[in-house]
Amino acid sequence: MRRPFMLRPFGLGLLALALVLSADQLSKYWILYGLDLPDKGSVRLLPFLNFTMVWNHAVTFGMFGGLGGAGRVVFSVISLVVAAALLVWMFRTPSRLTAICVGAVAGGAVGNAIDRVRYGAVVDFVHAHAFGWSWYVFNVADSAIVCSVCVLLLQNSLSGGSKASQ
Repeated sequence: MRRPFMLRPFGLGLLALALVLSADQLSKYWILYGLDLPDKGSVRLLPFLNFTMVWNHAVTFGMFGGLGGAGRVVFSVISLVVAAALLVWMFRTPSRLTAICVGAVAGGAVGNAIDRVRYGAVVDFVHAHAFGWSWYVFNVADSAIVCSVCVLLLQNSLSGGSKASQ
């Protein structure tokens, strides 16, 4: 007897995609319209954590920011093409963990693409800092992408670079 759809790798991957995309878009909506962070600029949460409003017109760590208005379209299209390729990977993998991670990456990519289409830039707002050290400002989508890629790399290294285990 087959497992229910939501317990199969692809179903779990779609669930991860939906959860990351929802959490990302809801958090950005609250930051923009609930907290009204664009008017406040920055809000201190903890001695090492602020909500700081940043409109990211580039990609990771500000790379390729010199594309101007074309960047909005170029980055959105690339994000959606990557998300489509990730859906194919998610559909083909027998590993539940891989499907969940790939789904989370796809959800993050789609979330940031939605921002680019809607606002012309990605909404970034989480700012970690301590002892004079400051990390880049990021969002829920970015966190999901980075954490999921780290898990995929760890999974691959633990499996000896062979096919990921289930």
